[in-house]
Amino acid sequence: MIHARDLARTFKTKAGSVEAVRGLSLDVAEGELVAFLGPNGAGKSTALRMLTTLLPPSSGSASVGGHDVVSDPAAVRRQIGYVGQGTGSGPYHRVRDELVSQGRAQRMSTMAARKRADEMLGMLELDGLADRPCASLSGGQKRRLDVALGLMHTPPILFLDEPSTGLDPHSRANLWDHIARLREASGMTIFLTTHYLDEADTMAERVMVIDHGVMIADDTPARLKADLAGDTIHIRLLCNDQLSHAAEIARNLPDAREATAQGRDLAVTLRDGEAVLPEFIRRLHQSGIEAMSARVVRPTLDDVFLGLTGRSLREAVSA
Repeated sequence: MIHARDLARTFKTKAGSVEAVRGLSLDVAEGELVAFLGPNGAGKSTALRMLTTLLPPSSGSASVGGHDVVSDPAAVRRQIGYVGQGTGSGPYHRVRDELVSQGRAQRMSTMAARKRADEMLGMLELDGLADRPCASLSGGQKRRLDVALGLMHTPPILFLDEPSTGLDPHSRANLWDHIARLREASGMTIFLTTHYLDEADTMAERVMVIDHGVMIADDTPARLKADLAGDTIHIRLLCNDQLSHAAEIARNLPDAREATAQGRDLAVTLRDGEAVLPEFIRRLHQSGIEAMSARVVRPTLDDVFLGLTGRSLREAVSA
């Protein structure tokens, strides 16, 4: 559904050329939900704008829904829904009128647009707000309306550019619940950009990580965390004079990557902590080393980004 090869975009500024996206290649299959993860300024929105025909690429090629984004942008636009970072509705227009106008812009008849508008109002729990001016809606309601506007013509592909930025946790969860139900009902392909790690981790089947305009990782969240970050086993020993011996045992565990020791506490990072923990405890016991407590800490996508770039994604986003 989405195919890009060596996609690049360079901007001219007074200070010189800025390469916002550099050699981006990706493929998204029909029905996938893919998250594009990266800090502010990484090139996420620029890439999305090129894929949605809003910005011409400086070089490279891309097709969306089987149509080239440069030579046939109108056909691409008929295949996609797009929800940008800003609110898409007019502040003084009524909610239903905005939806009908969007449908008419997508070449729907007035009757079909009105019917579809009522369907979207009900689906996204906006039906009680149909006659309200858009400016009177809450942040969460406006974002749900933005999603409804993007879905008016029933597109097979939906692009979401940081759809939940600025929403409180309840509104974020509510919005994603609606999107998940819409996807389950329609089987649409969803491509979203976000810097919310929990969204990418729980919602996406595949995560693409971009930094400084370059794709640096592309896999399922589970494999990224296992391969690039790993679990961490934390052990507290009964006696601190056994710590160095315990650390040596830890470094010889299967797939052990790093072991740190301080006081009576030992931490070892490896691929599958829950599977290895019983063997670790057994080896310690055989060496006469007793553990007071043991726990396994699962990695996050922030740990993946840290492993790839040497810095935290949370810190890069807020910078």
